[in-house]
Amino acid sequence: MTSIFSGANKIIRTDNLQLLESVPDASVTMIYVDPPFNTGRTQARSAMTAVRVADGEGDRVGFGGHSYETLRGALASYDDAFTNYWDFLEPRLEHAWRILADDGTLYLHLDYREVHYAKVMLDMIFGRDHFLNEIIWAYDYGGRSKRKWPAKHDTILVYVKDPKNYWFDTEEVDREPYMAPGLVTAEKRARGKLPTDVWWHTIVSPTGKEKTGYPTQKPVGLVRRMVAASSRPDDWVLDFFAGSGTLGAAAEQLGRKYVLVDQNPQAIEIMTSRFPEAEFISD
Repeated sequence: MTSIFSGANKIIRTDNLQLLESVPDASVTMIYVDPPFNTGRTQARSAMTAVRVADGEGDRVGFGGHSYETLRGALASYDDAFTNYWDFLEPRLEHAWRILADDGTLYLHLDYREVHYAKVMLDMIFGRDHFLNEIIWAYDYGGRSKRKWPAKHDTILVYVKDPKNYWFDTEEVDREPYMAPGLVTAEKRARGKLPTDVWWHTIVSPTGKEKTGYPTQKPVGLVRRMVAASSRPDDWVLDFFAGSGTLGAAAEQLGRKYVLVDQNPQAIEIMTSRFPEAEFISD
């Protein structure tokens, strides 16, 4: 089978788990995924066994010496929704670890409802020392609840395949204006400052040119920053919950190659229209 990470950029209509099972180890430099929040679907778990965890007794050792299955059981008993979400996402993230290159990076984009589960899951799959960052994407748009603090952020968990050998290039990252420009030199003001782990970035404007009509579309500027930092020109990047294809747009701007995977007919229609030169593959 010809690798999907060769030739032209690709848009693939298929079940992402089925595709991931066929991808060779260490194939891709950077993965960005923005999965559906709590799908409620229970998926049959794949036969994957290559999981990075600490050494120790028991099935897989996690926090405080507790085994992997013990931790899963405790979380499942706490929240019934946990089991469905874990069973859906876990095999896909296990494959993400497997197919990342040795210097590769995973960006997992979630909201406040699921990020705590995913953090535990990724600590188990990658290992806690492979955790690089928790990025907070903060925006200011939408309704204002008077019964709680309005939720105006998403969380992006960043894990690396090898904590001693991952690619990260701050020189490629778009810089930000200083919040107190009068306190820095003119040279620094002109260059801007490197972003921290809190990113203020507007959502996709409902009336702007970037809008595709896909309900969960993310802004190109947000994803571009990840692609710039964690891949090089001509590297391959992957999104297996591609939606509107924002990763592809960021990759094209930066000279990276991309594979976008989705099953949703609306997503496929939008992406093939957005990237007419990409190779389209359907199962």
